[in-house]
Amino acid sequence: MPDIFDVMARRRSVRRYSSEEVSEEDLNLILEAACSAPSAGNLQAYEIVVIRDRERRVGLAKASLNQMFMAQAPVHLVFLAYPERSAAIYGRRGARLYSLQDATIAATFAMLAAHALGYGTCWVGAFRDQDVLRIVEAPRNRIPVAIITVGKPEGLEHTTPRLKMGSFVFEEIHGRPFNHITVMRKLIRPGC
Repeated sequence: MPDIFDVMARRRSVRRYSSEEVSEEDLNLILEAACSAPSAGNLQAYEIVVIRDRERRVGLAKASLNQMFMAQAPVHLVFLAYPERSAAIYGRRGARLYSLQDATIAATFAMLAAHALGYGTCWVGAFRDQDVLRIVEAPRNRIPVAIITVGKPEGLEHTTPRLKMGSFVFEEIHGRPFNHITVMRKLIRPGC
């Protein structure tokens, strides 16, 4: 299995999937990874809906501004923030921020685990919230944060360049560029 730095460097957004299914064992590993993500107060103020039904996947693709590539992926993981769970301890900040952070960190862990297992993923964040809630039959007080498509990639996705670290990483104060040396493997995307 690749190390974490290889996983991060090689992960790409995949928008073409083969017809191969995601095994139950691998799906469970991906979900366990998501659930191991850090969360504010360890509240895990999110829920995950696993979608395998073709009709629901097509519905989610349509709800995602007609990103029909999504329907090819055999699994969709819908991450929902659960604001009330976080608000019980952290009040308004928990509801408005921490629950969203919890869901996004869990989604990121799921993506990295899927990649480590040989699957491709794509983070989909452009969608109509109410349509997503209706399709997954979730309560109206949940907030859809991300739909992660999961499946075996078909073909290679191109590398996307990244911003240079000096343009957004600062040392001590905002605006003072962080003086870094490149230590990650040569697999890193251009720009970092």
